[in-house]
Amino acid sequence: MKYLLLITDGAAGWPLPDHGGKTCLELARTPNLDALAREGMAGMVRTVPEGMEPSSACACMSLLGYDPRVYYKGRGSIEARSMELPVGPGEVVFRCNLVSVRDGRMDSYSCGYIGNEEAHELVAALNDALGDEEVSFHPGISYRHICKIRGHEETLCARCTPAHDIPGGVIEEYLPAGDGSDYLRRLMARSQAVLADHPVNRRRRERGEPEATTIWLFWGSGQIPPMPSFYETYGLRAAMTSGVDLLLGLA
Repeated sequence: MKYLLLITDGAAGWPLPDHGGKTCLELARTPNLDALAREGMAGMVRTVPEGMEPSSACACMSLLGYDPRVYYKGRGSIEARSMELPVGPGEVVFRCNLVSVRDGRMDSYSCGYIGNEEAHELVAALNDALGDEEVSFHPGISYRHICKIRGHEETLCARCTPAHDIPGGVIEEYLPAGDGSDYLRRLMARSQAVLADHPVNRRRRERGEPEATTIWLFWGSGQIPPMPSFYETYGLRAAMTSGVDLLLGLA
């Protein structure tokens, strides 16, 4: 017997006022999904344990058969694992977005979905200017990267807001806050001088594309507890394909 688990994470979306309050999924033509619902069984399942954040990372870990209450320590370390980036004792990792801020507001959490080549140039510049024994930047895909911090585990106590949660928001209201936030805020502020007149941003400015004006740090986490393989746990062999760092990290 073979099983296929298809995770349409985020497909539902938000209601669109310009389309009668319907979501993208409601508006889409979905004959294959309709057939699965018609010929199979439909039901509800709790993928996020009570008291835990309702995130893709937590839910997908449950769907793959691992208890988030035991193994989930934050999304950053899972994405780092997908990049084969080890997280050792005393180290923490944060998702590090390249974002575009204009007039003090979040103009683009993805820097206009910047391409890998330009993004990697910017990450290299950040490493050259800011990288040291405490901080390093690691390139990922498009605007999504990882910042590793050593010797500042207090940063995990900071309250951080994902950039994609605040489109158009006044960034001053969403900067890291609380215990451990000062280090993160300083690092984000220092990145602005590095990026301000970088050749990549000059080219994007000439093309009328969003510039990467600052880094945005969130989803901090430390070491992941050792996780048994899927085969060790269930006696089944599995494979996964995904365009998302999170799921590749879980795999």
